[in-house]
Amino acid sequence: MNRKRALIADTFCLSKRRRCASDCVTGDSQADIRSSLQYLMTLFSRKLFNDSLPPVVLKHQLYSLHDDKTSVDKQVNELRENGELLMFQLGFDSEAFALVFAEDYRAKVLQGEAGRGTLATVEKFLAKLIPSCSDLSFNKEKMLKEFLFTDSEITQLVKSGVLTVRDAGSWWLSIPNSGKFIKYFIKGRKAVLGMVKKSKYGEILKTELEARRTTAQVKFQMKYHVHDIIGAELVECIQTTSGTLLRYVDGNNN
Repeated sequence: MNRKRALIADTFCLSKRRRCASDCVTGDSQADIRSSLQYLMTLFSRKLFNDSLPPVVLKHQLYSLHDDKTSVDKQVNELRENGELLMFQLGFDSEAFALVFAEDYRAKVLQGEAGRGTLATVEKFLAKLIPSCSDLSFNKEKMLKEFLFTDSEITQLVKSGVLTVRDAGSWWLSIPNSGKFIKYFIKGRKAVLGMVKKSKYGEILKTELEARRTTAQVKFQMKYHVHDIIGAELVECIQTTSGTLLRYVDGNNN
């Protein structure tokens, strides 16, 4: 692993820490998870990308609201199987998965494809994908024999950004134009963790951190990043009479 990839891997190490149990939502039904997703998506800065991206949530952000990870994963998978939700492997970490509502994805993809020569192929792909497909990636056999795409059409799907190359003969499902999102997310996470680390004793009240003004490195709302670092267990949560205290965990390598 080269130095750059090692730094990214260290930054996004999702080692187990205690979550903020007292802040968690009590229910873990499909309706509760859907409601939490809708809330987290309101924190997504759509204007930052000129409204070209659908609202994106990282799956582990849900863990900041629900204490039972197994139940969260189960409900997320059911929403995917029902065709309501799509999941994406973002590439900067093997444990980082993005969640997007299927109809939001369809709308933004078609918006970006308007007037392009790849539109018909992309429409065909979305018609195959959204009703019942919950795959993160696709191999050539499935694309050719099950989805009935030609090699030329697969090339068009890669060009449009709905697929990215995984390895020879397979492709990840992807969010077109998501490179800037990933860049801002990485920088923002590092900056917010740095704020916690630089606080007295490496601790800060959650409410105080959420109220901080964003810096040039933090493009998203602070709450978006706070749900990230809690859900990814990059900070330890301690309940106090003043509220939840976030403590920087040594070993994050930020």
